[in-house]
Amino acid sequence: MGTSLGGLCLLGVLTATCMAVQFVPAKTYEDWWAYKETLHGSFVPGPPFWGLVNSAWSLCAIGKRQSPVDVNTSQMVFDPFLPPLRLSTGGKKISGTMYNTGRHVSFRPDPLQLVNVSGGPLLYSHRLQELRLHFGSEDGFGSEHRIDGETFSAEVQLIHYNQELYPNISEASRNPNGLAVISIFADIGPSPNPFLTRLLNRETITRISYKNDAYLLHDLSLEDLYPETFGFITYQGSMSTPPCYETATWILIDRPINMTSVQIHSLRLLSQNLPSQIFRSMSDNSRPLQPLLHRSLRGNRDPRRPTRRCKGGNYRLHVDGTRPPKTVM
Repeated sequence: MGTSLGGLCLLGVLTATCMAVQFVPAKTYEDWWAYKETLHGSFVPGPPFWGLVNSAWSLCAIGKRQSPVDVNTSQMVFDPFLPPLRLSTGGKKISGTMYNTGRHVSFRPDPLQLVNVSGGPLLYSHRLQELRLHFGSEDGFGSEHRIDGETFSAEVQLIHYNQELYPNISEASRNPNGLAVISIFADIGPSPNPFLTRLLNRETITRISYKNDAYLLHDLSLEDLYPETFGFITYQGSMSTPPCYETATWILIDRPINMTSVQIHSLRLLSQNLPSQIFRSMSDNSRPLQPLLHRSLRGNRDPRRPTRRCKGGNYRLHVDGTRPPKTVM
């Protein structure tokens, strides 16, 4: 069991915070964290306190391979031998459930349907467990990761676990080579991404206005979420939520997709609370940046030629068993 916040208050560790709000113990550790410290009059620890309230989450405070990070592309090592990313859906469109978890907009595919990703830096096939949306209260801010200091309006994270080594995500998240997270950035612009349009249209998004709301979706083409051509940057990190296990391979897609002003506004209207509680927008649901320290950054695009277009099969998503076109360097 970890140290309780009540105990920290008594010790004077969180004195200012504890004076400002009433501390109400959470029913479970899962409820003991948030992106914003105060929720409807009670104290729930935000990112600075995640590693203090539960000893099992200590990596959130003392870990050396934490996420997210600001990627400095001048420090990236060009790796021309990184293969393209491969997506396998069994040749079928996917169905699943979209949730308002109180922290994220989450889409979880039907557990009977296999959606796998491989290639890139991954040595094993990883199964898609969940898609999460991070977004800001202002345009241009909201992504967890940054590229050369640049933030984006949203970040879509596709969370996968290593299905070849582990039976489920719980086991995988605690062990080496357990997780793979693909991040796709989104900005405000014309020609919105077709996959996001399915998720964020009025009929869908209004069904998950409050915490614990859920809505079933059918016939989604996951490949539509990816840009037509892209490069990627990869590094070893952690999940950006407690318990912050350092078992994740991150793959950051370097070309953002678009969403409309109406779509991002509809996300900001989602409440992180129940209908009976005061409205509080889910926006700004991002963990602060963590130091990269001595970790390496690898990418499949040459940083010495940043304006060169992505051409050929290495810069496209390879779907199922289709053969990508020949790579042009």
